[in-house]
Amino acid sequence: MEEMSKLLDSVDSPEDLKKLGIRGLPLLAQEIRDLITETVEKTGGHLASNLGVVELTLALHHVFDFSKDRLVWDVGHQCYTHKILTGRKALFGTLRQHGGLCGFPDKNESIYDPFHSGHAGTAISTALGLACGDSHTGEDRHIVAVVGDGAIATGMAFEALNHGGVLEKNLLVILNDNEMSISPSVGAMAGYFNRIRQSKIFGQMRREVKAILEKIPLIGARVQTGIHHLQEIIAKGLVPGYLFEELGFQYFGPVSGHKIKTLIKTLNLIKGREGPKLLHIFTQKGRGHGLATRHPARYHSHKAAAPVGTETGKVTKEFRRQGRKTYTEAFSDTLIKLAEKDSRIVAITAAMPDGTGLDRFAERFPDRCYDVGIGEQHAVGLACGLSAAGMKPVVAIYSTFLQRAYDQLFHELCLQDANVTLAIDRAGIVGGDGATHQGVFDIAYLRHIPGSVLMAACDAGEMEKMLEFAIRTHGVVALRYPRAACPERSMERCHGPVAMGKGVLLRDGSDGAIVAYGAMVYPVLEAAGLLAAEGINPAVVNARFAKPLDEELFINLAGRQPFILAVEDHSVTGGFGSALAELITDRGVAGAAILRLGVPERFIEHGDRGVLLKETNLSPQGIYERFKNVSAEIRGRVGKLRFGTGRER
Repeated sequence: MEEMSKLLDSVDSPEDLKKLGIRGLPLLAQEIRDLITETVEKTGGHLASNLGVVELTLALHHVFDFSKDRLVWDVGHQCYTHKILTGRKALFGTLRQHGGLCGFPDKNESIYDPFHSGHAGTAISTALGLACGDSHTGEDRHIVAVVGDGAIATGMAFEALNHGGVLEKNLLVILNDNEMSISPSVGAMAGYFNRIRQSKIFGQMRREVKAILEKIPLIGARVQTGIHHLQEIIAKGLVPGYLFEELGFQYFGPVSGHKIKTLIKTLNLIKGREGPKLLHIFTQKGRGHGLATRHPARYHSHKAAAPVGTETGKVTKEFRRQGRKTYTEAFSDTLIKLAEKDSRIVAITAAMPDGTGLDRFAERFPDRCYDVGIGEQHAVGLACGLSAAGMKPVVAIYSTFLQRAYDQLFHELCLQDANVTLAIDRAGIVGGDGATHQGVFDIAYLRHIPGSVLMAACDAGEMEKMLEFAIRTHGVVALRYPRAACPERSMERCHGPVAMGKGVLLRDGSDGAIVAYGAMVYPVLEAAGLLAAEGINPAVVNARFAKPLDEELFINLAGRQPFILAVEDHSVTGGFGSALAELITDRGVAGAAILRLGVPERFIEHGDRGVLLKETNLSPQGIYERFKNVSAEIRGRVGKLRFGTGRER
């Protein structure tokens, strides 16, 4: 689609959309699908989820005025059509690029985005808050939350539904049911929605049965009560959405989410009704794209979208890693190998079997893999129970999502002295998904809880050693690793036995020390090579553990080095460097200055991981420059003290 069609070219705002006749909207939907597909092929992004909500988004903007009304997308990974319609079409080619459009709703981009969102299950709560606020201020507007069938099963979403039904505020929840979150939806709610999908005639059946019952003459209170109970039983069995009715929401649907005329008619009919409402629609994830429709999980995220246009959906040569294993693959391979030897090992994921590599584990051990859906809190609680029953649970969750289970990490794991391994995927700078997905807080939210052990692997070989160590070590052991390919050439020095709280001196020197944690080891070694070429000789340490720290090694370093630079792919506040500084200060070691290099204390926006590492000075060049500048500054201070003027002396 090199040249934008005349129809899409004429739409730069929702006002332009409303000028089009309803008959023209299906053509506009196809043109938008073409634009999304063409763009995502180049930039990466969430393809299948966006292709599934094109008609819904057109209908919403046709019926409502979201410059005043509020539209809250749950997760927000399905907002591309919304962005195209709300003045960002010209910038759409910058999607997920550094300095370009965010792949999620971003309140700094547009008045049409009330929140910056990227986590599941939050929309109903925030939308209900808007509705409550409007009732206080007297604001008269419509509040709409769009939630997927995977996200609506989260605890936060259920809490909001429970509260919203009681408050009776004017709120419309649209349940976008495509049988998927990222992978196929799981659990009892998924089964419930499936029964609704198969019960399109039940609404008519219920009306006919009710009419028959009303014609039966009532003979006494006992018969009247019996008929009332019969009506309840029939309603529970036949009425789609009975659950939501019981929670206090007026239920509408189910209706097709791809019939624009029907959607517009339905939205117009219910928008003026008072109180909480839920519209249940069916959509097809990946609609209009053959491969995305057949493989919605594979085409959910930007990596999956890469091979668009191929016949098989397999990754094209351009996107292959040239034989380099990712940290996630190293984790998956090792876990399977260990589970073959120990039947007590079980795996848990929260709706991310593909992303965490547990899909392969599930194929090999289907009875020992638990996908709990989008429920990180439950995933951690489940691990607690499995541990108490004598199993060895491994919980694989992205860093940014594990923080949603903070209380469970404290109460269900560490406080109970559970025997659980936390595999923290997507730790550190993640890249294109932006501020909501950067995994830069896990060290800070874990290391202060008593009973936790924190490790990070620098390459595939060390990953294998560390995962084996974590599973055989009693207690809560967290192993973090990035979304990245492992170093091409690994060092045997990093593959020695793993001992509790022990680091590894990789390179000795006397001009200062660089202590690297996890994925920063290889960039630090490269920086050390640059420094050595200029006659600067730093020591390099692979810390391995952020808790417990290698006290003997670090106190020795602090006593004989002019300074120590701690480098980590984590927030500089509360991370590994902070732990090291606390250790040296608490032990009263005089002499060495402790400097920290990590992710600055701000939210890091979207962009390529390499670009963002460079921007935060965590590239080899950035580490080299920081060390060199600090070294020069310290030498300058020493020079002034030793060779300064008489007045200074």
